[in-house]
Amino acid sequence: MDVRVPWPVIGLVVGLALGFAGAFGGAGAFFLVLFLGALGFVIGRVIEGSLDLGQVFSTSRTGRRPR
Repeated sequence: MDVRVPWPVIGLVVGLALGFAGAFGGAGAFFLVLFLGALGFVIGRVIEGSLDLGQVFSTSRTGRRPR
């Protein structure tokens, strides 16, 4: 039996839970929860292996023409 762990969803839930625990109420808390939820989702994608941060933050700009 092959059980696949949904790391992005787990990361999203953990980020949202941390956001609610850190601040509850107001627009600032909304944006904090939104940010931590997105951060948790990205961390989950990295753990899952479907997102490579090395390619995202690479210093080489391939495919661009020099000006």
